[in-house]
Amino acid sequence: MTTPSSKAGTKGVPRADREQQILAAATEEFGRHGYEATTVATIAVRVGVTKPLLHQYFGSKQDLYLACLEPIGDQLLGAIRSAMAAHDTDAPPTPLRVMSALFTALEGRREAWFVLYDPTLPPGSDAARRAGYYRDAIDDLAATGTAALLHTAGTTDPLDADALTYAWRGLCTALVRWWINHPDQSPEAMTRRCARLTEAAHAVLTAGDDNT
Repeated sequence: MTTPSSKAGTKGVPRADREQQILAAATEEFGRHGYEATTVATIAVRVGVTKPLLHQYFGSKQDLYLACLEPIGDQLLGAIRSAMAAHDTDAPPTPLRVMSALFTALEGRREAWFVLYDPTLPPGSDAARRAGYYRDAIDDLAATGTAALLHTAGTTDPLDADALTYAWRGLCTALVRWWINHPDQSPEAMTRRCARLTEAAHAVLTAGDDNT
């Protein structure tokens, strides 16, 4: 998960490979420490290139952030849309399909979730606006899913759906943070864990139903 602070950027490394090394290191730095605390100099040292060379490749710190954000934002949106569109009768429930899609999209760059959900982005900046676009799009998909789930359960209060959307985002964030701290856990293992936790939560919440 960690990009080594080696001489990966020394002479002779193809530019495309060097750019990928920079993006991998920058994604982890932004995700772990936040935009505000991350410096271009730190990323350059990790990759083994000079700060001027990094600027030559990616421009400003904000440009580098956007270069990290947009691929993961696009991939997460695509993965969630595909998971929600699945209609196989043998498929897991939609929430589990979405969680599986998230874990799969984030594997190898788990910190990228916190590149997207970074509270330290400068207000009004291009970085904040672009991250906001992806967050709003994901929230819209979550709102659609939670409204459908609550409708199936016989609940139509829009505030219930709104509250559940916020809770869902918090749950995803908490699970990804736990996953980062357990690097041995694969996306498949995380999906199975979520299924077990969901079943356990349901059992607890309905434990008194038979006595009512």
